[in-house]
Amino acid sequence: MNMQLTKSQIGLDGVPAAETVLSHVDGERGELIIAGDHVAELAAQSSFEGVTARLWNAASGRALTEANVRASLGAARERAFARLADLLPATPGLSIVDGFRAAIAALRAENGLEPEAVIVGAFPVIAGALVQRAAGGNAIAPDPTASHAADTLSMLLARKPAPRQVAALNAYFVTVCDHGMNASTFTTRVVASTQADLFAAIAAGYCALTGPLHGGAPEPVLEMLDAIGTRERIAPWVDAALARGERLMGFGHRIYKVRDPRADVLKTAIERLATNGTDLPFASEVETYIREALRREKPDRRLDTNVEFFTAILLDALGIPRQAFTPIFAVARAAGWTAHAREQQRTGRLIRPSSLYLGPKPAHVPD
Repeated sequence: MNMQLTKSQIGLDGVPAAETVLSHVDGERGELIIAGDHVAELAAQSSFEGVTARLWNAASGRALTEANVRASLGAARERAFARLADLLPATPGLSIVDGFRAAIAALRAENGLEPEAVIVGAFPVIAGALVQRAAGGNAIAPDPTASHAADTLSMLLARKPAPRQVAALNAYFVTVCDHGMNASTFTTRVVASTQADLFAAIAAGYCALTGPLHGGAPEPVLEMLDAIGTRERIAPWVDAALARGERLMGFGHRIYKVRDPRADVLKTAIERLATNGTDLPFASEVETYIREALRREKPDRRLDTNVEFFTAILLDALGIPRQAFTPIFAVARAAGWTAHAREQQRTGRLIRPSSLYLGPKPAHVPD
């Protein structure tokens, strides 16, 4: 008699596939540790370059400093801008998400730069070039002396950002730079486990990120808020959506059984950003009502706010086009992907799970 797997077993829930020193997710307690510190502490105190240095050091045993990483990423952004003519030929006619995939597939080793820096440095240059082209403009040259968050915003917005905008994007980058064995990180580690190069592993990770069940929810969050429109429509709109059995974007998480700790970090960043175009009170009212409605309608399931709800609000407040949300997520997550790939290559083995065969079998066993 064939034994069938449970839903959790099919999805590998709770099955360790690697040992890591990079990040830890505790879904029951609502805890995220990155490079040894809680995510809220990192976002409040660290730069993206500083956290990236810690991840790369932990993965490879090096002793990089924040200044080392800032310099290498600045040089990598310059190098990527000089190579845009080589990186973008396959992108015309594609969406920003798909064009980004095609462009990063053309990345290769650069003399004098570590592959990790080439990848992380190139990502915002490519994203910025695609955003500017979609708006009818030309790519903006990077400033190698600027921080990664500041330069990313400059290339996306075609202007120098305000310090509070830089602080908000830096908080976002730090918050989402790594998150345990999520789908894209697992994909990256699987490819890295074959000893394929870093460029192949990270391109695969990005492909996994583009799926709507992983990195594709921030834009639908804004579409939901647009559809609700006014405070008076919050309750009837949400109740009607739940009655139709629709999923409410930005709520629920495969791992977290309580509130996603990243949600509050990003909510704080939005409050500090305090732009005129951000109606945080409205979004907060939507969030509060949806949480109450989910508890009422689905008492057997613990569905709370996840990172994508406030990601959407933060990136929109910064003026980043919705179509670029996934590539901008990748700009941050590339730090974690590159670290996981290096860690897998150094300490892991070929990842080769088995499957349970449920198909037909031959009538007779050959002699």
